[in-house]
Amino acid sequence: MYKILAKKQLSNDVFYMRVEAPEIARNRKAGQFVLVQIDVNYGERVPLTIADADAAEGWVALVFQAVGASTFKLSQKNIGDELGAILGPLGTPSIIKKHEGPVLVVGGGIGSAPCYPIVQALKAAGNKVIVVVCARNKDLLIYEEEMKAVADEVIVMTDDGSAGRQGVSTVPVDELCQSQTPPAEVIAIGPPIMMKFVCKTTEKYNIPTTVSLNTIMIDGTGMCGGCRVSVGGKTKFVCVDGPEFDGHQVDWDNMMMRMKSYKEKETEAFHQCKLEAQVNG
Repeated sequence: MYKILAKKQLSNDVFYMRVEAPEIARNRKAGQFVLVQIDVNYGERVPLTIADADAAEGWVALVFQAVGASTFKLSQKNIGDELGAILGPLGTPSIIKKHEGPVLVVGGGIGSAPCYPIVQALKAAGNKVIVVVCARNKDLLIYEEEMKAVADEVIVMTDDGSAGRQGVSTVPVDELCQSQTPPAEVIAIGPPIMMKFVCKTTEKYNIPTTVSLNTIMIDGTGMCGGCRVSVGGKTKFVCVDGPEFDGHQVDWDNMMMRMKSYKEKETEAFHQCKLEAQVNG
């Protein structure tokens, strides 16, 4: 069960895995995620958004960045290996509807992967979809070709100008918000700081903006409280109330502060894990 069927490296430390999970593949909807446990009896549960799925073939696609000990261990798994457990699909699915105007989807870095099923669903609902794919440089861009195959228009942005246009994601967002046909909705997924400033940009034009949050998560049922965020002054739990929220209502500073809670321990564990891999390799 949960056998790895395919694996490839998309960019520096970013990996794509296709995993056998027929029940999840049949039941997942755009915007949902899973909790992955690498070993059967122990280990951290890692929340990963479902980047794609095939119900007929019974697999789900996961895209992740090896930034901590658990994701690094996951990156060392190969085709044919099995994962201990995958729990899902979890979270509230994306609200997909037909809009009068275009829908703008903004994917920052690894956030472009979870944008993909949302773009697919929006197109299936009959929307015109414009996608902004952005990264620090061309080597960190992912899902550009996949988006071009689905979306009506794809805008590529890199901080250094090594691919597409030079600049950050808010540049085309601001331009499109001021255009004659502004977006009916903006959806942003990526680093918290990117989502925060996309929301600040769209707020000026009163354009509804949805974000997908990837916070600290432990049990995935709302009981532990690790994933709590403040939205509109109320406490919400990303695993059961989200992961999608009204971006204009999110307390971004509080969320980013909480996400640093285990940073030091994560860094220590990551370096130890890489050292063990070098010794054992």
